[in-house]
Amino acid sequence: MGGMFQTMMNAWKIPDLRKKMVFTFFAILIYRFGVAVPTPMIDAAAFSALVDRFGQLGQFLDIISGGAFKSVSVLALGVSPYINASIIMQLLTFAIPALERLSKEGDEGQKKIKKITRYVTLGLGLVMATSYALLTRGVTTPGIPEWLSLVVVIISFAAGAAFVMWLGEQIDQRGVGNGISLIIFIGIASSLPGYASRIFVYFQNITAVRSIVLAILFLLIVLALFVVLIAFVVFVQSAERRIPVQYTKRVVGRKVYGGQSTYLPIKVNQSGVLPVIFAMSLLMVPSTIASMTGSQGKFAQWLMNFNSNPLYYVVYALLIIAFTFFYAMISFNPLEVARNMQKNGGYILGIRAGRPTAEFIGRTARHLNWVESVFLIVIVLTPSLLGLVTGMQGIWFGGTAVLILVGVAMDIVTQLEAQMLMRHYKGFLD
Repeated sequence: MGGMFQTMMNAWKIPDLRKKMVFTFFAILIYRFGVAVPTPMIDAAAFSALVDRFGQLGQFLDIISGGAFKSVSVLALGVSPYINASIIMQLLTFAIPALERLSKEGDEGQKKIKKITRYVTLGLGLVMATSYALLTRGVTTPGIPEWLSLVVVIISFAAGAAFVMWLGEQIDQRGVGNGISLIIFIGIASSLPGYASRIFVYFQNITAVRSIVLAILFLLIVLALFVVLIAFVVFVQSAERRIPVQYTKRVVGRKVYGGQSTYLPIKVNQSGVLPVIFAMSLLMVPSTIASMTGSQGKFAQWLMNFNSNPLYYVVYALLIIAFTFFYAMISFNPLEVARNMQKNGGYILGIRAGRPTAEFIGRTARHLNWVESVFLIVIVLTPSLLGLVTGMQGIWFGGTAVLILVGVAMDIVTQLEAQMLMRHYKGFLD
């Protein structure tokens, strides 16, 4: 931790990096001001009660938006439309040949894909804003025509989503780190004081009912579990399977190329937090439909309260496993890796080049997918299960949030180190 702060201090001493850090700070400040701007013509308390019915997905959306979702800010949609648009574009890139060709055309192709992603984000923002507006028909401001309230809410939500997307792109271009990831990071970090206050309330209650010793023991256990969780996430996020690769010597003119030994790194956590988001979104669909129908039947009530059912966690775990393998299948192509390796004269010792190499790489990646899915299940479900077992809801910080916090923090430090290493400046990785 001290090394990370030292990295920030070292980066601050470099003028151009200091400008980027200052710009990033002011961009985040503008975002936090935007979170405090309320959406007009809507009853915030009634909408907050509606969000509570969404269960864990509603809580997650509120956390990553920094409380903007539940407080019905103009930035309530936050980064959700952009994230969904990026995921859709990533899936379509593997399904549509034209997009796949664009992705291989370098910077120009990436610019075109980003432009399409912006339009998809705006479209999804309008769709999500419309759905939320329709859900809030009964929570609009009295005395104002319903159609006017719906139009204002839709425009406010969609404009807020577009502004967040634009702000994230500005951080990408002029600041430090990935803009959208950093906005999510700030949203989650802003909820930490709330968790601290809840832990303090539990501490006071235990002190009043039991003893100060038991309260201190409780506090130490919670802090220890939190530290262990972060350490575990950092370890797995950094872990990779290194497959030894040998390159044959090639003589081109008077120069000799190749002949060196290296390795092919395959990260343990290849898909990050995406399988969790996919699984959570899919589990949200039945309860959302039941909420929109307004039905009070037994089946509708069972769907809306499904997140308190033990079966919910079983289905959640199975969906995380399924989406982990699905995302790995579309994002990692062993045949292409083996083909590129063969073109450059590389081979894995003891494995024939071509299809046998692709099969070996694919088999290794699948083994890591099992490790990754179990890791995600443990990280995501442990806080929820601790809440159920201890009866202390709301103090166990979500594993999904920890994954995002650790991933973004490591990414920022890595980028700063890369910038400083370009200038031969000593930093955290030395």
